[in-house]
Amino acid sequence: MAGTEVKKEEADYKRLHSFPLIRHTDMLEEMRVETMELCVTACEKFASNNESAAKMIKESMDKKFGSSWHVVIGEGFGFEVTHEVKNLLYMFFGGSLAVCVWKCS
Repeated sequence: MAGTEVKKEEADYKRLHSFPLIRHTDMLEEMRVETMELCVTACEKFASNNESAAKMIKESMDKKFGSSWHVVIGEGFGFEVTHEVKNLLYMFFGGSLAVCVWKCS
């Protein structure tokens, strides 16, 4: 019975925090909005498979904005990357799920 309470609390937490929260970005407004929507769509479509969500985001970004995009999706990670100016987005979605998208050549 305690297990169902924990799952219910976790579901309530995820529902409360289901909006995207941008932590850092230097993208222009149009690219930022498109990237954020793409990340949300991918994370919802592949809720239990971060690798597939990252692959979907990367392939879409490569087609739309040129190649050399990189994507990391997960919980509890840190990063330091070199990226092209105006091509970085770091956001949270669904509570503690983080998405980092950047371009480098």
